[in-house]
Amino acid sequence: METPNLTRDQARLRAELIAVESYHVALDLTGDDGFTSVTTVRFACRRPGEATWIDLVARSADEAVLNGHPLDLRRYDPCEGVVLPDPAARNELTVRARCAYGGTGQGLHRFTDPADGAVYLYTHFQPADAKRVFACFDQPDLKAPFTVTVTAPASWTVRTNSPVRHVEPAGDGTRRHHFAPTPPLPTYLVAVVAGPWAQWHADEDGEIPLALYCRASLASHMDADRLFAQTRRGLAYYRDTFGVPYPFAKYDQCFVPEFNAGAMENAACVTYQEDMIFRGHVTAHELRAREETVLHEMAHMWFGDLVTMRWWDDLWLNEAFATYMSVLAQAEATGHTQAWTTFANIQKAWAYQQDQLPTTHPVVADVQDVEMAGVHFDGITYAKGASLLRQLAAHVGADDFFTGLRGYFAAHAWGNATLRDLLAALEKASGRDLSRWSGQWLETTGLATLRPVWSADADGRFTAFAVEQSADVLRDHRVAVGVYADDGHGRLVRVHRQEIDVSGARTDVPELIGRHRGDLVLVNDDDLGYCKIRLDPASRAALSRRIGDLADPLARALAWSAVWETTRDAEFRARDYVALIHRGLAAETDTGVLRRLLQQAHAALDTYADPDWSPGGWRAHATWLIEQAEAAEPGSDRHHVLINALLVGVLDEDHLTRVRRLLEDPVDPLTRWRVVQALVAHGVAGDAEIDAELARGPAFLGPSQAERARALRPGRKEEAWRRAMHDESLPAATVEAVIGGFAHPAQKHLLRPYAARYLEEIGDVWRRRGERAQGPAMVLFPSWAVDQATVDAVGEWLTRTAPPPALARLVGEGRARLARALAARAFDRSS
Repeated sequence: METPNLTRDQARLRAELIAVESYHVALDLTGDDGFTSVTTVRFACRRPGEATWIDLVARSADEAVLNGHPLDLRRYDPCEGVVLPDPAARNELTVRARCAYGGTGQGLHRFTDPADGAVYLYTHFQPADAKRVFACFDQPDLKAPFTVTVTAPASWTVRTNSPVRHVEPAGDGTRRHHFAPTPPLPTYLVAVVAGPWAQWHADEDGEIPLALYCRASLASHMDADRLFAQTRRGLAYYRDTFGVPYPFAKYDQCFVPEFNAGAMENAACVTYQEDMIFRGHVTAHELRAREETVLHEMAHMWFGDLVTMRWWDDLWLNEAFATYMSVLAQAEATGHTQAWTTFANIQKAWAYQQDQLPTTHPVVADVQDVEMAGVHFDGITYAKGASLLRQLAAHVGADDFFTGLRGYFAAHAWGNATLRDLLAALEKASGRDLSRWSGQWLETTGLATLRPVWSADADGRFTAFAVEQSADVLRDHRVAVGVYADDGHGRLVRVHRQEIDVSGARTDVPELIGRHRGDLVLVNDDDLGYCKIRLDPASRAALSRRIGDLADPLARALAWSAVWETTRDAEFRARDYVALIHRGLAAETDTGVLRRLLQQAHAALDTYADPDWSPGGWRAHATWLIEQAEAAEPGSDRHHVLINALLVGVLDEDHLTRVRRLLEDPVDPLTRWRVVQALVAHGVAGDAEIDAELARGPAFLGPSQAERARALRPGRKEEAWRRAMHDESLPAATVEAVIGGFAHPAQKHLLRPYAARYLEEIGDVWRRRGERAQGPAMVLFPSWAVDQATVDAVGEWLTRTAPPPALARLVGEGRARLARALAARAFDRSS
């Protein structure tokens, strides 16, 4: 069903006209083929008699009564909602509709568990899909209290944003659940979760009821004690740090199937993808990553739920703050001493890549409509925004920063805010004018490159030292310069640190004159700034030999980042970066860093290396991975990461023989599936092996992994393409599995025809699916076709078809990545 696309101007005009006072939503979930929704909304109209509309995407709008007068629904169109022709100053509207369950993860999603046949329902509304479940003014700045009533089978548990007041029999094996009114919420944060959920209960300091939910077939894998402990620590930390109590009456965390996001901050009823219930080997990094997600969603209870951005332009007020606070909470409250190192390796690297695309945008974005909002959940909004908040906290001082946040919460609790509101609160607390800082960092795009330029005398002491800045916009940076030298025991350690202010194209650093240059100079030491860094020739030579000798994990992370960005910028050969990983990986013990570096090695071989060299490079890399895995302790995190890196690469006959033997070892079910998928991708396994693994179980894992394996079959690409692009009956989770298995680095010769097919068909897919087409648009973009002809064809398509802005952005980003890969390959070939 086509979905309306609300524009920013439409939302502004509607918010100027009306103010919503309350909603009462009654849902009857007892039917298998859709559900009944009855909404009563009370609202004021500032200009009585001026027509407006309420949003509703339903199979049928059966009845609408405005102030006692029935409305004519014969021309009801989901794209226009229900027209309200003559509102009074004060209004009561009741809308009865028949709505459809969703299979895409949006609206009210319905899932039947293949393990036991149980049915589970949950909502997901961000950015604007509440209208699929109840009639509403579906925009973030029209907040109101919600009172929800749900009729469901008697065996079901039902949760929403507020505590249940009472439950009563409703006849025919059903019960009616009545919930307390919520505080004022935007529509996208309303949640309903219903089904025969397994559940666990606890509390936080005897005050806040805590609960965990997952489907019954996964109950044995729920690590409730760890999750409750993390939840208690997070709530206590945020309460003390913000000086504002947790703003809701309970805190539910629901792990749901076929979720099309990582997690969602529904007020007091958070939903997570159920992959976060670990069912096989789980690494320390995966546990920390889930903890960061738990803390991220919890921070939203203040940033986003208590205070909500006015429009999606200020999405960063939600996501950047939640990202920044979750990492800060890990570093200060959970014992994760390397939280900022992980942030530098993963989240910040994501921001750097996003910010170098031609489609990058300011942190404070220009989001013209809801469809465009959907593509702004990206590395700029999350990771760059969080990096700049860390910078801002240092700029104004931590005490003033959090004092300002307390004022921000007090001024805008249960309302909406913008960038200007935040800056006003921080300026009041710190006494600083932040307009220049905001203009430089939040309202412009791109990132600068900083490089040291120095000379030294015969004794190795600096005679001159400067930091040069190159960027489209020259900004002010507060960074540290670290000088590293051998400590006599084979380690490179910092022997001097100089904090400086960089401004303009060149900044001299007289404080370093006379200091010994050491073995390595690292600009942006301690990762204070948001910038790319380059290494001087002597430092690059030292790192090429001794990157693993850097004793400090954060310094190593910055060094890896510097060399990787240099590789992506076609200034360092991709084959040399792979060799550097082979030399330096032994020093890395954090599984998150291991995974990230091995992913970069994969990208270097697959995307940035000369294709004439890469077959030999793949063979050498796979052999090295096998050697490293054999040297690692069996069953350890390191062994697990190395094996999984091997399974997604290009393998020769000998490698495949060794991979097949892994099925004889006691490996976890997900790793077994990855082995089968690797064999299928290389054409040495097929339907028989897929079916056998599916029969082996477990049922909660097998169906999606089998879909991925089938998409990897070399002779069945057309079938996979048709299902991913044109089968509208597939659940979102199945589409995700199919597109995830379509392309493989060993199958590029099979994928050549699909570059042209993509350009011919993606526009129609987008028209049919809207935001749900993001997966195919991004993952099936012909990234395997690294050639000038494809770059030109994509450019011509963008000019000729003038696609919707959100689709144009995704396709334009794919084209930019192809152009970058072409330049890197040329450098790898010619140097």
